[in-house]
This record gives sequence, structure tokens and C-alpha cells, in this order.
Amino acid sequence: MSVICKDVKMAFKTAAGSVSVLKGVDFVAPAGMLTMLVGPSGCGKTTLISLIAGLLRGASGSMQVFGHEVSSMSASMLVPYRLKNIGFIFQQYNLLAGLTASENVAVPLVASGFDWPSALAKGKALLDTLGLGAHANKLPSQLSGGQQQRVAIARALVHSPKLLLCDEPTAALDGQAGQAVMTLLRDLAVAEDRAAIVVTHDPRVYSFADRVVHMEDGLISKVESVSSQKHPVDPHSTSH
Repeated sequence: MSVICKDVKMAFKTAAGSVSVLKGVDFVAPAGMLTMLVGPSGCGKTTLISLIAGLLRGASGSMQVFGHEVSSMSASMLVPYRLKNIGFIFQQYNLLAGLTASENVAVPLVASGFDWPSALAKGKALLDTLGLGAHANKLPSQLSGGQQQRVAIARALVHSPKLLLCDEPTAALDGQAGQAVMTLLRDLAVAEDRAAIVVTHDPRVYSFADRVVHMEDGLISKVESVSSQKHPVDPHSTSH
């Protein structure tokens, strides 16, 4: 099972007319792999993952996520679909400032129907595995950027989603912290029954991918398979 997009097209209406952002994208993110989606700003990367997540509507084509045809779901179907199947990691962490680290991690579980004590205990246990057990009761403002991103990773994975979507997860971090975050993603996010998609502009982390999918001007321009444990990807390579 995997994420399979076929002939996805998306246009936005502007004052100057319709602007085509996705122009017939065929994209696959297999389960058990970390797929990086790379390319220049404005090429359609964030639009594509927003469509896959059901956060954006109005595209044509097919978008199947582990057997769910997202494009045909109603708005009322999309909310439980996201709660059960998708974990999000963002560039700016998006932690709730008034909640502790463990409380932030517990939020998706509560939204899925867990009682608060059970959700909190599970969130604390996951933070322990990430080396943040000593920081579980701290507010986001008391944590470093790397620590906040690790809390965000825990929050995204605590409900065992089928699909993990990461939008520039290392952009706000220095090189060392970014490498540490990507190591955690490889160790925790990649699973036989989960697909992970990372949107990034950071070539320093390409080596953590199993596949690097290049986008340009609303289309997939190149797909590279990567031996992530041995060789970094050369972003200028022409091999397929």
C-alpha cells in the first residue's frame, strides 16, 4: 500500500485569471520508505501534499492514500480521515504555547477519542523514547528549536498514522539540529505500513531519503532512488 497520485491538476483563480499550479502530476510515495519532494519555491510541492492531506480541495485526477480516494471524500469525511491516517510536521512546529510538551503530544489522541490521562501517559512515553522525558512538563518557550521539533515529531507519530507529511522540517534549524531531526525521522517515521513524505529545500538532508522526487513548474521532472545509509544524493545528478 502507498500514496498514488495520477494526473493531478490544480489551478487557482487570481485577479489576473486562472493560474495552473499542478499540470498533471504522477507521484508515488511507497510505504516503508521516506520520499523527499524537492524543487524550487512555487513549483507545487506544498500544493501537492496539501491535496493529499485533504487540506486543499478542487484538483482533478486521482489521489489514493492507502486505499482512500481523497479527491472523492466529502468535507465531513476528511476530518476523521486526517485524524486517523495522517501526521503533520511543520517548519514552525505549531506547538500550543500554553500546553506542556507531553500535553502537546497528547492532543491528537484526545481528538481521536482517548481520555486525557491515557493520552498524556502515551505522549510522555513517546517523549521518553525521543530523549525528552526530562522536558515533558516544560512549555514550548522553555525548549530549544531542536527540542520543539522533536516534540512536533512525537505529536505527529503518537497516533500511528499511515502517512507522515513533513513540510520543511529542518528549515528553522541549524545543520546539526537538522541532521538530528532527520535521523529521528528515519528511525521512527519509516515503517512497513507507513509512508513518509518530506518537502525540503535542504540538500544537506537528501541522504536520509529512500527516494528523491524533483518537481519543476508543476510537474515531476526526475525521480532518484537513494541508498540513504551510504551515499548522499547529488542534486545535480541526471540519473533516474
